Amino acid sequence: MSLKDQITEDMKTAMRARDSERLGTIRLLLAALKQKEVDERVVLDDVAVVAIVDKLIKQRKDSIEAFQKAARTDLVDKEAAEIIVLQAYLPARLSADEVSAAVKAIVAELGAKGPGDMGRVMGAVKAKLAGKADMSQVSAAVKAALAS
Repeated sequence: MSLKDQITEDMKTAMRARDSERLGTIRLLLAALKQKEVDERVVLDDVAVVAIVDKLIKQRKDSIEAFQKAARTDLVDKEAAEIIVLQAYLPARLSADEVSAAVKAIVAELGAKGPGDMGRVMGAVKAKLAGKADMSQVSAAVKAALAS
């Protein structure tokens, strides 16, 4: 079963359970998936679905940061609950050590040296670790690997 089918089934389950918070989050996710499909006239595979889930989680984290500055704990709680629902659709994440090792291997493979090669290395790392690691963590690992 594809990830998109799993999300649809989870929506049906949430409807039957009358879990309105979970249902709302899943509907937002399905709307984002449908929007991407309509805009680009494609059928999304699991990799594309994971990328969209990652994007939605990043948006929620940015919102939480803004709401904390505005002392809106009610909205912070809502966004945090949405993140928990969305994270269920992500594959298992790599640890910091695994990310660092993968980045070092790619840097050595490309023969990259110094911060000028950041873009080239990030492109290769993004292709290899997409959906498997948090890209902010990956970026920090690339900077560290190129600085040494």
